[in-house]
Amino acid sequence: MKKKLLSLLLCVVMLFTVACSSNKEQTVTDREGNKVEIPSNIEKIVSTAPSNTEILAGLGVGDKIVCMDTYSEGIEGVNKDVKKMDFTSPDAEAIIELEPDIVIASGYNKSGSSDDPFKSISDAGIPVVYIPSSESIDGIYKDIEFIASIVKEDSKGEEIVSNMKSEIEKISKVGETIKDKKKVYIEIGPAPNLYSIGNSTFLNEMVEIIGAENIFKNQKSWISSTEESVIDANPDVILTTVNYVENPVKEIKSREGWENIKAVKNNEVYYIDADSSSRPTQNIIKALKEMAKATYPDEYEK
Repeated sequence: MKKKLLSLLLCVVMLFTVACSSNKEQTVTDREGNKVEIPSNIEKIVSTAPSNTEILAGLGVGDKIVCMDTYSEGIEGVNKDVKKMDFTSPDAEAIIELEPDIVIASGYNKSGSSDDPFKSISDAGIPVVYIPSSESIDGIYKDIEFIASIVKEDSKGEEIVSNMKSEIEKISKVGETIKDKKKVYIEIGPAPNLYSIGNSTFLNEMVEIIGAENIFKNQKSWISSTEESVIDANPDVILTTVNYVENPVKEIKSREGWENIKAVKNNEVYYIDADSSSRPTQNIIKALKEMAKATYPDEYEK
């Protein structure tokens, strides 16, 4: 009888030990360079930006998201009924009440402020990791790999990155054969306050991959441009990612003074999916293919 009790006690101790060790903390360095203690087993996630939500959904763990920002609404693979929060002013108290295992935040949540909007959450013992918005495709690969590692989906992360590289290589091989490069203007903010992209952005990389040339390649990052500068550059193709005005392509074509731009004159103005072109995730491949076919339909329809 004593032996049976002792054996039972040992089993209980072992089970308790396994249960405790299964969610022991580990130290990770997030994409912002912060060292953060996170649990080994993550079941409840708060995602504060659509880019992070898309990556999580792509990794097959969208069902673990218990709260996400309002811009993440509609992303496939995530429960549409989960709690929503404001992108720039998250309700820290409401997040703490959910008792998540981790908060995966974005650099955009800081809105240009040096203050950490999630400090009260981390002070409450909930780990917060930051994913700054990556400016390069290589950075996007690293974002995916990092998120995959913390949710224990490393192999799936490697698969996603590998598939992205394969698709980019196919398009790049065609792009390298194009000698007469078309000049492209990408509009991400409409008139009267035009917004576009320069170098040091993944969108500029994408323009180069398809074998074209960004008219603002000599300017850095995300830029405010003028109508005069676009008219002077006289792009062969205009690509717009604006999705919050009625018929953005028609609006561009109807602008006074733009009628002599090659792209407008030759009816080479196209809409590119806003979400896949603006979010640094695996879904940039969709935008890349749209850009390629719009700019060089003959080369990329083969």
